[in-house]
Amino acid sequence: MNKKWEIHQVNQQEIEKIQQIGQINKLLATILVNRGITEDKIYKFLNPKRNDFYNPYEMPDMERAVKRIKKAIENNEQIVIYGDYDVDGITSLTVLKSFLEERNIKVNVYIPNRLEEGYGLNQKAVEYIAEQNNKLMITVDCGITAVDEIEYAKKFGIETIVTDHHEPAEVLPDAIAVVDAKRKDNKYKCRDLAGVGVVFKLIQALSIEFGLEEKEYLKYLDIVCIGTISDIVPLVDENRIIVKLGLKLVAQTRNIGLKELLEKCGYSQINSTTISFGIAPRINASGRMGHQEEALKLFLSKDEKEVEELVQKLNEYNKTRQEIEKKIYEEAKKQIEERNLENKNTIVVSGKEWHHGVIGIVSSKITELYFKPSILLCEEGDICKGSGRSIPGFDLHDALMKCSDSIEKFGGHAMAIGINIKTEKLNEFETEFEKIAEEEKIDQILPVINIDSEIKLDEINKAMIESLKELEPYGEANKMPIFAFRNLKIDSIRALSEGKHLKVSVRDNKNIVNAIGFNLGNLIEDFKIGDRVDIAGSLEINSFNGVENIQINIKDIIKSYKN
Repeated sequence: MNKKWEIHQVNQQEIEKIQQIGQINKLLATILVNRGITEDKIYKFLNPKRNDFYNPYEMPDMERAVKRIKKAIENNEQIVIYGDYDVDGITSLTVLKSFLEERNIKVNVYIPNRLEEGYGLNQKAVEYIAEQNNKLMITVDCGITAVDEIEYAKKFGIETIVTDHHEPAEVLPDAIAVVDAKRKDNKYKCRDLAGVGVVFKLIQALSIEFGLEEKEYLKYLDIVCIGTISDIVPLVDENRIIVKLGLKLVAQTRNIGLKELLEKCGYSQINSTTISFGIAPRINASGRMGHQEEALKLFLSKDEKEVEELVQKLNEYNKTRQEIEKKIYEEAKKQIEERNLENKNTIVVSGKEWHHGVIGIVSSKITELYFKPSILLCEEGDICKGSGRSIPGFDLHDALMKCSDSIEKFGGHAMAIGINIKTEKLNEFETEFEKIAEEEKIDQILPVINIDSEIKLDEINKAMIESLKELEPYGEANKMPIFAFRNLKIDSIRALSEGKHLKVSVRDNKNIVNAIGFNLGNLIEDFKIGDRVDIAGSLEINSFNGVENIQINIKDIIKSYKN
């Protein structure tokens, strides 16, 4: 598939200024300028400090939340924390429960079962919470749209504090406090905190109120870091401070559950990538398989034997999740091929025994493979329940609003949704959805590769590549830098791993560099030795048998416009 290269237009004057102020090389300065890091932000971006955190009381309703929690403590009221079943929710629960219980405050926890209850607050859960004699409910990573459920809780004498990071509806819940930086009246500087980031601000505010030392809330940054990375929030501003400082604590964590999980994953380096692809899937797997409480137990446990058993369980859940995911993925691809959906603008497929907990992941993979918005549905009698993912440039939530007549209910945002459709309405929905995508000319949308700079092979050296580590941790809004290399000659070319990957060596007049294209093995037929090519890719140091070499990680390769 053709991809669109978008190369940043450099501001040479600004680059030189940043280079001088930061005492850094030109390439690093270029990338910082591209990412909007001006001279007043450079030190905070490259070397964030604990005193760079904003005042938590600037968040909406933070003072009201602190006062109500303090009152509950003074009156010895029973507190329950209601959290989501994903990594963000589990880490939020871990941090708040641990912080309060260290102050000798007894806290209950409620996590809805993903398969039986779904996301967020529900009335049956509220009834159960009331039976346990809880008087104050604190939601974490959920609650911002739970208007009816929070009103229902009042009937049982339960007051609620909402801490969340999702977009609110037009009407806020009538809670004691609604702490969410996405509120329309928000003045807090960082509005893109993860749910666990909001909880971190809450315990920071409580620490100030209780007169505690900074270390009493900063010590949780390892767990806060895990949740922040896993929730794919922009890793800039306060999120960057959390992750940059948190990763240092992760490497030397005192949380025996996290330590055991890290060891069993077997990673030699701990960074945002290993957490995203190694730690997060294992924690999420417990929720996806309906065993959400065991991930929480892992982080709260002080028993080494219990921790070992729990990590083993999480690994087993993750393995099961992978097997189910693979099966659904293959079945979905088969449907797509049989129905020629790859030639349409949208993909909607369904299966009778598809697992609720994994279809979102499969939808992501289908969308990535075909570069089309996809919706995968589990057929359950007269209703189909599913998840959908979109491509940049096509607002999936907005599209579904336009065909809501054929939808039972849905929710989400531009890139990801959850959806229920009556089985009898499925064909009608598919037709309507396809029509909307056609009207919005989705076929004209190309995958975009954002390129930081064009560079030549003779400009590359190991020191320069090492300097790029200053930009880490990478994540949303701070991706690994991509560079364009023009008019290179292919010296050698071959496919690896049974045709899955592409391996080439390229040269300019003097220099030869190896390049690897993961999952690009299908391009082997398009190129031959001697061809002139342009490559978009990242730079890395490849270490093999103790020998280090510069390597380009190919994101795209095309025939050069120069002969």
